[in-house]
Amino acid sequence: MQQLTRLLDIMSQLRDPEGGCPWDLKQDYKSLVPYTLEEAYEVAEAIELGDMDEVKKELGDLLFQVVFYAQLAKEENLFDFDDIAEAIADKMVTRHPHVFSDHQYENEAAFLKAWEEQKEVEKRGAQVSKAESDFEASEPVSLMDGISKILPAMTRSVKIQKKATQVGFDWESAEEVLPIISDELEELSVELSAFSTAENEGKERAIERIEDELGDVLFSCVNLARKLKIDPEKALRMSNHKFSQRFKKMEQYYQCDRQKMEQASFEEMDQVWQHVKDE
Repeated sequence: MQQLTRLLDIMSQLRDPEGGCPWDLKQDYKSLVPYTLEEAYEVAEAIELGDMDEVKKELGDLLFQVVFYAQLAKEENLFDFDDIAEAIADKMVTRHPHVFSDHQYENEAAFLKAWEEQKEVEKRGAQVSKAESDFEASEPVSLMDGISKILPAMTRSVKIQKKATQVGFDWESAEEVLPIISDELEELSVELSAFSTAENEGKERAIERIEDELGDVLFSCVNLARKLKIDPEKALRMSNHKFSQRFKKMEQYYQCDRQKMEQASFEEMDQVWQHVKDE
């Protein structure tokens, strides 16, 4: 707690109009968002690399983002860091009755179901409070409500799909998803063919349809990953890393000479690529 108090004091000094940091003084909630997202991803990367010293540093950077938001809110008399800590502490106690009371769940599935139900109760309560403050009638809450629209699209897809499963709208097995992916790929192929024969404005409309069908393909692939209990973001990050490492080896084959690579045909580079894969 001593170091947390020190950090809060440092943040207050950085925002002091009479001697604080000019950069920190210019920031607001929206300007901090890109930094917050970046720090969260850097925490994830450090964890995946297994570098615990780096994890400690990155968690500190992420904590500083929370402290920064708390300072901004404190200056506006909205809330402070203690309010943030109190809110999450209360929420965790409420959502874990099997830990903080005598309640027991039969299994993990029952606990997760109760967790989601409690979230819905909290959401409805918040909506009713807002409606009452606005003197409006409360509208029914959709399962799709509360899923952040600025999440990475793949992460949001998983959350959307998991919400749909709460009412049983889901495939029973991963194998059942494969034909869906095949169907979506076929629809994409049809639109690609239409694009190749389209002219002028027709090509613009064809691109829009291709984009729509490609989105369906990706959404279906996320569904498959979810059914296999695979994190699609992690799987794609692994593929990104694998491609990057293989491409670096291909560059080494050409002695990191970009001109040599540009002069090589795709067929030649593909042969080198296959050789790198075989290694």
